[in-house]
Amino acid sequence: MYFRADDFGLYRNKNMPLIPNSSYQRPKWLFNRHLETIYPALFRNVDLRKPNTERISTPDGDFLDLDWYLANNRRLIIISHGLEGNSTRPYMLGMARIFLKNKYDVLTWNYRGCGKDLNQKPIFYHSGATYDLDTVVGHAAQKYDAISLVGFSLGGNLTLKYLGEKLSKDKPIEKGVAISVPLHLSSSSQKISSGENQLYSKRFLKTLREKVIRKAQHHPEEIPVHFLRKIKTLSDFDDYFTGPLHGFSDAEEYYQVNSSLFFLDKISKPTFILNAQNDPFLSDQCFPVKLAKELDDVYFEFPKQGGHVGFSVPGTNAPYYSEKRAFEFIERDF
Repeated sequence: MYFRADDFGLYRNKNMPLIPNSSYQRPKWLFNRHLETIYPALFRNVDLRKPNTERISTPDGDFLDLDWYLANNRRLIIISHGLEGNSTRPYMLGMARIFLKNKYDVLTWNYRGCGKDLNQKPIFYHSGATYDLDTVVGHAAQKYDAISLVGFSLGGNLTLKYLGEKLSKDKPIEKGVAISVPLHLSSSSQKISSGENQLYSKRFLKTLREKVIRKAQHHPEEIPVHFLRKIKTLSDFDDYFTGPLHGFSDAEEYYQVNSSLFFLDKISKPTFILNAQNDPFLSDQCFPVKLAKELDDVYFEFPKQGGHVGFSVPGTNAPYYSEKRAFEFIERDF
């Protein structure tokens, strides 16, 4: 087991929610934050058996696609992906693998429109769509005695907001983990669309535009496809599409209502946040040091390196640092 008890300050009379000294160091050949971010996304290969797939219905008549990795355990890990990701991304499979090898059951899932088939309703997914995570948790809770949640990036924001909203109060949720999470959506959106980081936002916008065009073919009245010509940044996309389609007046209202930073003080389950200080997606507000010293149930680690959903380690098949830390935290008896 990889756990180091001191790291989480888990002495009953001496909580230390802000972990002062992270031990993570990137491989020497990943010598900047962009290499740390891009390499594992494009070149990592995770050997994992094929999952059992399931499609479930949502209360509003749509569907969600789930991937199950079963080890016949009564404890389950639910893993949520990032913006324009899906259940088959290497970071999802790497996290699934470490828990599956340690005899947990694992469930990865696809947000609306992120699986093989486009979803049926005009809406997509978004950073605060906890109603869909609640549907997944509720479905799984019929079979499991204990469930822990792991989320990457957008999925991390979703996980933290869900825990803070107390939607899980009648479900067997044990712990939560959020990795590379944009705690403050507005400023993070601005950062990813500025300077050299624009290469990421342009990549996201390409696939988001494609989805809008496909969805407009089925919902021409609800999807204002003509606004695509005005889209230059992710904030523009959220202004014209994400916000209005999901009931918000514009991007700023969407960001304000759904930023998980504003839900952290409401979380009562043991929760761990791992954000790299050199993450090209994250603004300064995503490292709330003062708040981190005040909360009793939310633990923070801010390594100097790691990139966005990176945390690579030397060796082809070794678990990534983020995977080891998530496993250590969820294994711990609080």
